[in-house]
Amino acid sequence: MPEDRKLNYRLLEDNEEYLVIDKAPGVNLHRNQHAQSLVDVLHRDFPGESFHLVHRLDDATSGLMLIAKSPSAAAEFGDLFANREVEKFYFALAQGKPMKKQGMIVGDIKKSRSGSYLLSRTRSNPSVTQFFSYALEEGRRAYLLKPYTGKTHQLRVVMKSLGVPIIGDKRYGPSNQDADRMYLHALALRFTFRGVERQYICPPQVGEGFVDGALQAVLLNCTPPWESKWPALGAS
Repeated sequence: MPEDRKLNYRLLEDNEEYLVIDKAPGVNLHRNQHAQSLVDVLHRDFPGESFHLVHRLDDATSGLMLIAKSPSAAAEFGDLFANREVEKFYFALAQGKPMKKQGMIVGDIKKSRSGSYLLSRTRSNPSVTQFFSYALEEGRRAYLLKPYTGKTHQLRVVMKSLGVPIIGDKRYGPSNQDADRMYLHALALRFTFRGVERQYICPPQVGEGFVDGALQAVLLNCTPPWESKWPALGAS
């Protein structure tokens, strides 16, 4: 296995229609100002394959990514995501006491003058996120997050709106944080593709905070995440 594959991602499934990978934190999907992207690495590791991104993770976010192998598969996944037929679950760590410990956060996400995003009280095209939180040691809490929408920086903005930006998030939290990564991880995906239900769960493996024993117990308790007692939309 090439060394930078291990640094960039772990392969979890490779079938005829798509890949499922565990993206490492800090890995960029597109080149932008970088010499290579994750897509470049995949093309090198799987010569002759055609890859199509069907959803996104911020560079600093780790975890599950679904990558289609054909335009037809990409179109089908695009419809599933657009119709909110892919259940997505994330895990995060934050320091301090949140404004509320579980529930639903709804609001428009708007761009601020600084170029970051903020949560608005308006609801013209709102983001929707449900969450549970769990107390850990030293004033930290773990958060199981279920976004129903896919807005830019949605979970990072939601966590800031709760008064507890994600540990290591230098855009929405203190810029001088001493953290070994941003503690946001795409934990699980569940969807039906071509008549078959698919389920993927990938606990975080990178970061001192994520390998903590108390946090591992929380992860075990809320896995699989779709079995948690999520209230019906509008019931929170």
